[in-house]
Amino acid sequence: MCGIIGYVGDKKVLPVLIEGLRKLEYRGYDSAGVALVCGGTMEIRRSAGKLSRLEDVIRDNPIEGDYGIGHTRWATHGRPTEENAHPHLDCTGKIVVVHNGIIENYLELKQELAAEGHTFVTETDTEIVAHLVERETKKDGIENALRRALKRLRGHFALVLISADDPEKIVAARSGPPVVVGVGDGEYFVASDTPAILAHTRDVVFLGDQEMVVVTRKGPLFTDFDGAVLDRPTQRIMWDPVMAEKAGYKHFMLKEINEQPWAVKETIVGRISSEKGEVYLGELGLDANALGSVQRVVLLACGTSWHAALVAKFLIEELARIPVEVDYGSEYRYRDPIVGPDTLAVVITQSGETADTLAALREAKSKGARTIAICNVVGSMATREAEGTVYTHAGPEIGVASTKAFTTQLVALHLLAIHLGRVRGAIDRDTARGHIDAIAQLPRLLEATLKTGKQVEAVAKRLYQRTDFLYLGRGINYPIALEGALKLKEISYIHAEGYPAGEMKHGPIALIDEKLPVVAIAPGDAVFEKMLGNIQEAKARGGSIVAITTAGRVGDLEAVLDMSTDSLIALPDAIPHLIPVLATVPLQLLAYHIAVRRGCDVDQPRNLAKSVTVE
Repeated sequence: MCGIIGYVGDKKVLPVLIEGLRKLEYRGYDSAGVALVCGGTMEIRRSAGKLSRLEDVIRDNPIEGDYGIGHTRWATHGRPTEENAHPHLDCTGKIVVVHNGIIENYLELKQELAAEGHTFVTETDTEIVAHLVERETKKDGIENALRRALKRLRGHFALVLISADDPEKIVAARSGPPVVVGVGDGEYFVASDTPAILAHTRDVVFLGDQEMVVVTRKGPLFTDFDGAVLDRPTQRIMWDPVMAEKAGYKHFMLKEINEQPWAVKETIVGRISSEKGEVYLGELGLDANALGSVQRVVLLACGTSWHAALVAKFLIEELARIPVEVDYGSEYRYRDPIVGPDTLAVVITQSGETADTLAALREAKSKGARTIAICNVVGSMATREAEGTVYTHAGPEIGVASTKAFTTQLVALHLLAIHLGRVRGAIDRDTARGHIDAIAQLPRLLEATLKTGKQVEAVAKRLYQRTDFLYLGRGINYPIALEGALKLKEISYIHAEGYPAGEMKHGPIALIDEKLPVVAIAPGDAVFEKMLGNIQEAKARGGSIVAITTAGRVGDLEAVLDMSTDSLIALPDAIPHLIPVLATVPLQLLAYHIAVRRGCDVDQPRNLAKSVTVE
């Protein structure tokens, strides 16, 4: 999950590396380091803590070089100390490596290398790679040495190496976590994600699994692990680098919350026709015959994307009349799931590189399932391995806690449900048109919903010192209760639980007292009266209510709430299928404002990284 950047070119190397690491700090911020080669000498600077600490170290002890690599770490093996910070050296001090992932057999290899006289100075699994390559470079150059070393490694890893004895060359290998190569005008980059290089080039190549790249001033050479040359055309990233900046907002998360009307518009543009009552998913990869033969849908995801999958179960079952299962990507392959050619496996992943979700995708494919990815990153591993993709077009999401990626996933899944319903004959043109017309209005509705921000901030001011929260919802909105609770946990470190409201009496009601805020999603839908009953049950036990409803039901809730202790947030009226998208916004804002008031690092919450690219 760590951030990696490498550069060969005419620019001053250190500023390119530091700026690249700054754009990647959302991937890891336990420690950071850089390695530069100047005139055949390797220079390294490292520091525990965030990138600013490394910049202080460099300011006190400057460094320059002709080419180099950098790393910002999310710790797996070894404490987040300066000693364990990347890059890591071999015994000669000439070879350094940075690493994203886990080397599963590192203890076995460490013992073997120590017996041969290699000296280790860190607690990490990464260090053994430098020593393995050192041993192999006695035969020839660094790229062939790495190829031989790779045959000894087990696990999931992205590796980037440089050698002071192999001038102006960066070598990278991928077996799991992402590696992207940037192709500029006489300059070349290696990184773990595109934001690190967008200020310099939008032309990139995504390295495939079991592939390597050797980058010199002449350009990149792509091969497999055995050395066979591969043809890898560049792709153009359409994200403007300015999109990855804060644009005047205090935090990336707040910026990305406010970008949701735009992101949703981008996700639906060119895909819907109200006149024809059709949805067009040009990169879906499966025609009407293939979709018509599907007898079951399995949705596979982790974290926030899993909550999107729960909402999609309601949408697909209603509109396509086909049974849907929702599975955690991290658990799926460990139970020998029952999958066949009549199953459509849909993986949902913002990055397209989530290790557990990719493993679930491969499990489903190996058993013959048809596959689709719902993804935000063009060219990512999920989009290459699935038969087809529905892109979310949310733009870069830098905040660790997902916001616009989640809401665009909900919209993309709604479009997929309509499309499945139409090709399977489960809904007619008029029904589809009703959903399409509603979705077309969603950006406007989101703009209106964002206007609740001041009201939500006032709620946060009243409740930010509470230690526990309970989130409740029914039907298609209970996954949004789960998502709201997750957001609060992620960025404010407050314990929160999300439940289907009907389950409240089966346990969670024991928690309710005057100290417990209860966040209730109660729009004007078919289960409003039941939600109203749940709210009254919570109030009877002293709970402070934060009710989220639609405009048409405000009066009903005002009649049962005590506005001196409770809060009411009104969403614009919309069809029930869109309420999950709208209700998500005030929950995101509530988590954000509570976290800010508690002094938490909103964009980089402790122990979390943006893309979980290791198991």
